[in-house]
Formats: sequence, C-alpha cells, structure tokens
Amino acid sequence: MRTHRNTHSTRLLSIVPLAALLVAACTPDANAPSGPALLAHRQGGGAGGASSGFSVLANAAVTCTGGSIIGDVGTFQTAPPGAITLTEGCVVQGAMDVGGPGAVAAYNAFLSQYASLAPQSTDVCPLISGTLAGQTLPPGTYCLSAEAKTGTLTLSGPANGTWLFKVPAGALTGTNFSVVLAGGARACNVTWWVDAATTMTTSAFQGNILAGAAITMTGGTFNGNAFAGADGVGDVTFTGTAVAGCPGGNGNGNGNGQNKDKCNQGVGNGPEGCDPGNSNNRHGSNDENGGTPGNPGRKSNH
Repeated sequence: MRTHRNTHSTRLLSIVPLAALLVAACTPDANAPSGPALLAHRQGGGAGGASSGFSVLANAAVTCTGGSIIGDVGTFQTAPPGAITLTEGCVVQGAMDVGGPGAVAAYNAFLSQYASLAPQSTDVCPLISGTLAGQTLPPGTYCLSAEAKTGTLTLSGPANGTWLFKVPAGALTGTNFSVVLAGGARACNVTWWVDAATTMTTSAFQGNILAGAAITMTGGTFNGNAFAGADGVGDVTFTGTAVAGCPGGNGNGNGNGQNKDKCNQGVGNGPEGCDPGNSNNRHGSNDENGGTPGNPGRKSNH
C-alpha cells in the first residue's frame, strides 16, 4: 500500500480565475451546445512541478484499489492532511498532489464552477425521468431525476457538440449503465453536475463529473475527470475501475484513441508522453519506429 500525505499547512486562499476551469454552461436552448469541456488546469507548483491538469480531485482522500488512473490526482484538505492511497496494484500515470498549491487552486476553481452551474429558476432544462435506457440525446442541457440508471444512453452529435446533465435533487447512481458516444461525440465534452454523490457499479461511464459529495466507482470503465466534494465533504474511491482522464487532466497521456491532442501520430515522431493509438502500425509499434526523433515525418498514410 502506498499512501501520500501532506505536511503542507498553509491553504491557498485565492481562487483561480474561472478561465482555468472550462466547463459546459447552461443555455436557454436545450438543444444548443452547452460550452467547452471541463478542464481544470494546474497553475504551477504541486507534485511534479510542471503545469498540468487534474483528472481526479477530492476534498480529503482518493483511494484506488486495483484498476488504474491516467491523469494527475489531487486532494484539497491541508489540516488535517489528506491522502492518496493506492492498493492491490493500482497505478496512477500522473502526478499526485496532496494539499499542495496546485491541487488547492484547482479545487477552488472547481468549487466556483460547481456553484456557477447550480440549477437556477430561469434555466430551460427539460427533465428526463427514469433509467435513461434506450435514450439517444443530441448536444444540449438536460436535467435528470435521481432514479438509478441502467441500460444504454447514447449521446449523438458532432465532435464539437457538448452535453450538460444536471441532477438537481439527489445522487447519480448506475449499475450496468453504459454511455455510448456516436457521430463523433467525445467524452470530454460531456459534463455531469450532481447535487449529491455519484456511484457507478460495473458501468461504462463517459464524461466529467462535478459532484456535491463523494464519487465511488466499482468495476467498469470511466473516461472523464472526477471532481468530488463541492458541498464540503466528498472523497473519490475507485475499485477495479480503469480511469482515463481528459486532455489537460492527463499526466502521461493515454492511448485509448480519444485523448490524443498531444500526439502528432506521424511516422518518425519522437517521445510525446502519450500513445498515438496505432495510427500507423506497420512496424509493430504504435509509436512508429523509424525516422528522426522529434520529426513528425509522414503524418498520415504513405
């Protein structure tokens, strides 16, 4: 077991400008795009020392048992110090920041954005009740009732389409629940604002979560960023879940074919801290052998 604790006792009081945390915003038109994807950017400092983003943020504790996390992980609490605990072979491919300036700044920005997205009486937000099974939704802003989600929800839209889901009363829960992306839709353009906790079991969940309380996932997969505890108490717990954060929230990148913003995917590319996703796998390596390191060479089929 590896546990990272903080000896840092000074809390950063200033809040990061909201531009540092881009997130879908509610719009009057339920079918209109709801804004950019959620990306919480670190403002320097913290573990690793480099400017980057967070895939997972919790108030006091992040626990990962088995599974894996691609992206930086941080906790906000400084007194008493929080902790990031990894057991049963869980691997974090990114930096870990326990109460450091970077994590505190990013968490404060999350709190500000969570408050700004809270449901308002003037919102135009069609309420969808039930399990979401069999639903196909275009880009837009939607409000969800708190029934447990099951089956398959399809999000269909272009690559620049955005979705904002709000659960204004209660928790977001799901068992054997899948979010399927169609028509070029991207997980990082989906945001789930949740009044209370988020709990997913053996689910294939897509999109960034802003939760008022804890985030707990058991089994399955999760593509997106997980930010928990806007209401003051909330930890993040993954058990046997494969987690892949969004670009800007990634420490070392990933090769799932979705988060490839920093990969030139060309023959002869040099180390880029990411996996280009088998873009030209003729040499038996998805990082393309040959060419001059750092030179993108042939960027597509030859």
